[in-house]
Parts: sequence; structure tokens; C-alpha cells
Amino acid sequence: MAEVAALARERGLLVIADAKRGDIDVTATAYAQAFLGETPTVYGPVEGLGADALTANPLLGRDSLEPLITIARDHGRGIFLLVRTSNPGAADLQELPLADGAAFSEHIAEIVARVGAAGIGSSGLSDVGAVVGATAPGRIATLRELMPRAVFLIPGVGQQGGRIEDLVEAFAPGRAGALVAVSRGIVAAHERTGGDPAREARAQAAQLREAIWSLSAEKPLAAPQNPR
Repeated sequence: MAEVAALARERGLLVIADAKRGDIDVTATAYAQAFLGETPTVYGPVEGLGADALTANPLLGRDSLEPLITIARDHGRGIFLLVRTSNPGAADLQELPLADGAAFSEHIAEIVARVGAAGIGSSGLSDVGAVVGATAPGRIATLRELMPRAVFLIPGVGQQGGRIEDLVEAFAPGRAGALVAVSRGIVAAHERTGGDPAREARAQAAQLREAIWSLSAEKPLAAPQNPR
């Protein structure tokens, strides 16, 4: 993984470590050091993976997120918090209504907006983003309203059934407002066409990029909203 990350950086690519880490503050600090920064030892610092961003599970609450966000900001990195994932079982917990009638995922979205408020840059977007699956397109508009400044990392397009044309609301802040993550659809493109793996992967990525950008034309950033 370190070799792949290094090769990606050599080519000017961003590296997102989809590690989905989440633990008590001491362990969260160690995870953040390993993925985003460096780990201090009696023999000197040990360089970490150097990822540009890390996915994290917010289930343990805000205190478990603070070390991740602090270390990410210290190194100019970002965090993506799981809000509404793309797997079929996501609704088991993430769509449960709580006492106020809002879904659990909406409360997580509010946490994203709060912890990300201090990290909003000149672009109007925050360094704390949200993982929002393409397989629940009916939830995207509500979650975007709750997290107007968060970059959405969107899995689930292709093999999991998500469709690019259903993602318009995710790009309300403009093209930089969302990143669509497609893995199997690109890696296995040659299995569908019978062509050269590298060439077919490149062609599939280009096709997806064109489709995404066609629905994510630049729009004015929505006015800031106060999270509940």
C-alpha cells in the first residue's frame, strides 16, 4: 500500500486511505499518525503512509474524531466521516429514526458540519467531508442541506447499483463538492470488453469522468447554514 501511495504521489494524484478507522482518542491518535502524519518513537519519528485523506467511523462520538481532525489539519490533510454508506445493510442503523424524528445519519451529518466548520478554506469547502453512498439517492439532498460545506465521497456507482445521474444534488457546491469513487467498474472494465486491461480501465475512467462533469456544472456555493 505504501508503494502504491508513493507511486500515486509521484504522478500528482491524491491518495485517500479508505481505512474507516474509529476508536478511543489514544488509538485514534495512533491511526492518524500512521495514515496522515508520523509516529514519534524513542528512536525518532516514523513516517506514516502520507495519505491526503482518511475515512473514519464516527460511531464513538466527537472525542474519537478530534485527534484525527487535529493531526489531519496539522499536516494539511482531510477526513471523510461515514454518514450514509452504500452497503445494503446501511439502513439497519443509519436510517433509524431517533427521538426527534430525524434519521441517525442526519445526526452524524450535523456532527460533520460542526467539526468541519473550523476547517473551511478559501474554496468554501471544509477539510472534513462525508461518505455518502450513491445507492441511497433519495437521501443525498437532505444530507447536502445539512452539510453544505462538506466534500462528499460517493461510493456505490456501478457494481453496487448506484447511478451517476442520481447524484446532481451532491454537486450543489460545484464540481469540487463531491468525489465519485468507482473501483470494480474501472478495474474490471476489460472483462466486459475483452480489451487490454490498462487501456480499458483508462477509457472507462474517462467515460465516467465525462458523465460526472456533465451533471456537475459549476454552481454558486450555497449560503452558509447553521447546523442544528
